[in-house]
Amino acid sequence: MLSIAGVAVTRVEEVILHEATTLFAEWTDEKLEQHRDVLLPHCFDPGANAFYASIHSYLVKTPRQMILIDTCGGNDKPRPASPRFDHLNTPWLDRLRAAGATPEAIDTVICTHLHIDHVGWNTRLVDGKWVPTFPNARYVFPRIEVEWRDPNRGAANRPAPANLPFLDSVLPILEADQAVLVEGNERWTEEIDFMPTPGHAPGQMAVRLRAGGEEVIFIADVMHQPVQIYHPTWNAKYCEDQELAPRTRRRMLEYCADHNSLVLPAHFCFPHGGHIRRRGEGFVYEPSTRNPDPA
Repeated sequence: MLSIAGVAVTRVEEVILHEATTLFAEWTDEKLEQHRDVLLPHCFDPGANAFYASIHSYLVKTPRQMILIDTCGGNDKPRPASPRFDHLNTPWLDRLRAAGATPEAIDTVICTHLHIDHVGWNTRLVDGKWVPTFPNARYVFPRIEVEWRDPNRGAANRPAPANLPFLDSVLPILEADQAVLVEGNERWTEEIDFMPTPGHAPGQMAVRLRAGGEEVIFIADVMHQPVQIYHPTWNAKYCEDQELAPRTRRRMLEYCADHNSLVLPAHFCFPHGGHIRRRGEGFVYEPSTRNPDPA
């Protein structure tokens, strides 16, 4: 757990997956040797020739609110287009409780964007129906993401399986009138505001926490792996706008380096985040000694 001026941040893990090196079109075997100090042993599995990808949420407890940032893949969700997330059965809810929060205690759920691995626990299956997992929460969605993913609007021409995350994990929240749509640049609380980070997804936003003179930024999928800090032009294959994503990534790296921000991405493995430092015209990664895992 991280403690920042009375604000507690705890990572709630769902699952750690293997991610093939095809994640990056520019990857070559030589890159592992070049970046072994950053990637080994926690970020890359040489035996499988694959990256490790952590799927997790962040629980943020302020003096006034209990906030959950992103909700992983979720249990029981049919995902024929993404077999790794198809009908998962994990103890994520138990881990959330162990981190100090029941579903009823969560008052805000912030989805940085609406990809499959960021919305799943928004809902759970009860008597054959998808219902909000967090009955007392406001769910914060980027407006652009909702419009882009809605099968009746921006996603009208997409294959049906691609629409399932919206239909079972977003639409029930909209129908329950628990959603708050934002532009992605608002101040949410005294400690928290949003930063637009489009590219990986059209409406992706980062969540910035500032307290006691410190700054933590939950950057979602601006970067998937630490190697992108050294190669900001590398896009993950999941980035929807391959031209905009690297510009956003560069802007975020510059900002975090200049503000000494603690960066907590959505998929980095242990220690799950760190600081960005400038080196010449580029950047280097300094993994944090402060781990957001449960105590």
